Amino acid sequence: MARVRIGIDIMGGDFAPEATIDGSVLALPHLADKVDLVLIGDESLIKSKLQKHNLQEDTFEIVHAPENIEMGEHPTKALVKKPNSSIAVGFHLLKKGKIDGFASAGNTGAMFVGGYMSVKPIPGILRPCISSVLPKLDGGVNVILDVGANADCKADVLYQFGILGSLFAEHVCGITSPRVGLLNIGEEETKGNMLTIAAHELMSDSRDFNFCGNIESRHLFDDKCDVIVCDGFSGNVILKQAESIYNLIEKRNIKDEYFNRFNYENYGGTPILGLNKTVVIGHGISNKIAIKNMIVLTADVVEADLTTKILNNFNND
Repeated sequence: MARVRIGIDIMGGDFAPEATIDGSVLALPHLADKVDLVLIGDESLIKSKLQKHNLQEDTFEIVHAPENIEMGEHPTKALVKKPNSSIAVGFHLLKKGKIDGFASAGNTGAMFVGGYMSVKPIPGILRPCISSVLPKLDGGVNVILDVGANADCKADVLYQFGILGSLFAEHVCGITSPRVGLLNIGEEETKGNMLTIAAHELMSDSRDFNFCGNIESRHLFDDKCDVIVCDGFSGNVILKQAESIYNLIEKRNIKDEYFNRFNYENYGGTPILGLNKTVVIGHGISNKIAIKNMIVLTADVVEADLTTKILNNFNND
């Protein structure tokens, strides 16, 4: 079997390059022997930061990318103006098949636009989206999507999120026959706004996933379903509320095993679902632990061959 090559944007994130390089080193023991890491960024800077780790020179491949897209830059303009940035170079490698997956904790917009422009959406996908996971009380997770890429959606887009979330839950999270729920203000099929009512009508007849009906936000963290579908505006609000819960618990010095699972470090990042190649976005404030988990997630998604499974699903329609 060919070796899997994962590209890492070393320049992306609030604590780069220290956190990204340290996280890459931490990831090594958690990766299969057939996974190679490609560090993308300023070569001299990367080599100087790696010196403290006393690693062999061939532990990582380094691809020189002297420019960096800053967090506040306009995504599309920055990708055009900075073709030698770590994000632009990473997508060039991904498009050419020189890496199998690309991960960054840098400019989220640039990662989304770069993925859309370079490796393109899978044919049939109306809107690629970003997923995340919420910890269940029973120890599992609920996949939630979209969490920010598509603030406004139509019913057929939410329907496709159900397919994408179900495939991610099954093949990456290991959930057998995942149940898909539609986030709404009530469980009755007549509840909600025009979008959720129309989406419920489409999803209730689905043969593409196991639809379990509307769910209310009080069920976000229990076992009522496995995949939660919503528009990106609502999903982003929920995701940031979950992060704030962890911050409040931590500030109040409360030690709780369940609430520790709200820590973003545990998940590292989230894939953009619906692209032709694996692209994973990390949190901008990622430390070395979060970067390590972002890299491991990227390898898991690549090894699960999720992109091919999504492609096959939509080609069979």
